Amino acid sequence: MGTGIEIISELVERTDDLRVAFRDNNFTPDSIKVDARRYTMKEAAEMVGRSHQAIRDAESDGRLAPPETGANGRRMGFTLKQINQMRDVFGTRPSRLDDDQPAIIAVQNFKGGVAKSTVATHLGEYLAREGYRVLLIDCDSQASSTSTFGYLPDHDIREEETLYPFLRDEKDSLHYAIRETYWDGLSIIPANLHLYQAEYSLAAHVTPDTFSMLREGIESVQDDFDIILLDPPPALGMISLNVIYAANALIIPMPPSMYDFYSTISFLTMLYETMEVLEEKVGRIDYKFVKLLISRFDENKSGQATLVDLIQSEFGNVVMSAKLRESAEIVTAGNLQRTVYEMDKSNTKVHKRCLNILDAVNAEIELLIRKSWPSHAKALRESGLI
Repeated sequence: MGTGIEIISELVERTDDLRVAFRDNNFTPDSIKVDARRYTMKEAAEMVGRSHQAIRDAESDGRLAPPETGANGRRMGFTLKQINQMRDVFGTRPSRLDDDQPAIIAVQNFKGGVAKSTVATHLGEYLAREGYRVLLIDCDSQASSTSTFGYLPDHDIREEETLYPFLRDEKDSLHYAIRETYWDGLSIIPANLHLYQAEYSLAAHVTPDTFSMLREGIESVQDDFDIILLDPPPALGMISLNVIYAANALIIPMPPSMYDFYSTISFLTMLYETMEVLEEKVGRIDYKFVKLLISRFDENKSGQATLVDLIQSEFGNVVMSAKLRESAEIVTAGNLQRTVYEMDKSNTKVHKRCLNILDAVNAEIELLIRKSWPSHAKALRESGLI
């Protein structure tokens, strides 16, 4: 064995120990990630769309269980699960109807470091918090989204629990891989490093059906969800081709730097050429919306604002109005293996500003989703949103 592989082998062993120590430091004593957030009565009323009194009445007549009380006898606040139970009791969940097609959104760019997984995980939690049934499919063997939800991908997740068995044609549906997360309403199909092997196995025997496998898998489970989010690898491979064909909407994160700008232009060119081939060989691809999201935007950095203006003038309304601005809070949350939505309540201006930024981005995407559902059209018109 050469010295090079010996050195790498030793580094791999050390990183495994480091990842376990990292998780043990970040989570509860039993290394399980939980959603510790509690919502006040005021927040619950706003989220559910009912008055304080209506909620109290539902508790009094037994339709709802009251929240836990602390040692001082005071109510500790509502969990997200309790909020969603309220929505079910009052009929205020914003779900799609059976005639509405689930939104299947790929957060895609062939370049790494554009905040793809950051967008996918925060969007997933935001939509679930709003009451939607959400499935996040981690299609990337780097498994950043899987890690965010508390797993050590190559320690906690077996190959048989990822997309890989389905892509090897060993399963009839994706139900086997779906697991609930601690965030109520949000489920995940996790990934780990072994998922990368699917790139080789799919390429070994290519037929038109090879590129529709993920779409077929999603069709087997989509009745259980309103929205399905796809976090694909940052490369044009067999899995990414499956994602392109499976999705019915596309969000393209793009940081406003010259290198990322040119990379995204290359991505769009490759995407167009790839979609042409897929439509010819496999079938029609219809996207309900395609949006460019300015990500990692720092208006204080020289030239970024100018580049954003150029992008907006060239691409027009394809560019989302909201921008995902660079924030130390996103970095801090990532270092703790959390999203910003999971951070402890804070009165700091940085935290509140970051929440406002994320909510603006995610609310804009939520509106795009609702516009694609015929059952929501009347309510949106009455609200003046369409």
